[in-house]
Amino acid sequence: MNRKKVVVTLLTLVATMLVSAVAFAQQASPDVAATAAADVKKWAALAAGIAIGLAALGGGVGQGRAAAAALEGIARNPSASDKIFTPMILGLAFVESLVIFALLIAFTLSSK
Repeated sequence: MNRKKVVVTLLTLVATMLVSAVAFAQQASPDVAATAAADVKKWAALAAGIAIGLAALGGGVGQGRAAAAALEGIARNPSASDKIFTPMILGLAFVESLVIFALLIAFTLSSK
């Protein structure tokens, strides 16, 4: 499949999804404040789930690449393992702290 067909297919899919949301829209209820609060909670829960999912994905990929690079460096030069190991552990701790920070943000969003 060539690139132009893929782009056209994706744009068609996105346009269909945007138009269908209008087609299934509901009229505003008399209790707009309660509906708006429910919508905020619903979207906040979705945002929290996406945030922690992306953070875990990015953290996992980053840690995997860091460990692979460190092991490759140690394999090429075993005498440098002490010089490579400590910065690798420090880097992995920084990556993990970013994932934990995303988890805290997700908890904050879900408690709203």
